[in-house]
Amino acid sequence: MPSISRDEVAHLARLARLGVTDDELDTFAGQLDVILSSVAQIGEVAAEDIPPTSHAVPLTNVFRDDVIRPGLTRQEALDGAPAVEENRFRVPRILGEEQ
Repeated sequence: MPSISRDEVAHLARLARLGVTDDELDTFAGQLDVILSSVAQIGEVAAEDIPPTSHAVPLTNVFRDDVIRPGLTRQEALDGAPAVEENRFRVPRILGEEQ
């Protein structure tokens, strides 16, 4: 059963440059002891025959097959455009209008 002393909490607080009162040292020592005990219990449960996982339920990505399909030709795309200039789509200017 892990146990953390009041002096160890004070040492950790100094390393972290935290201002901790005497009352807080006692409180934190108890809380950290509970946390360390819980972690130790988890370590006892985890056996070598259980593989480590990141999720309780196994997940797999679902991908569709990448199928190449023919698209529009350049001319077919330009034929549907509202404005064409020099064999390209013509769009309203949005940058540099103030200059």
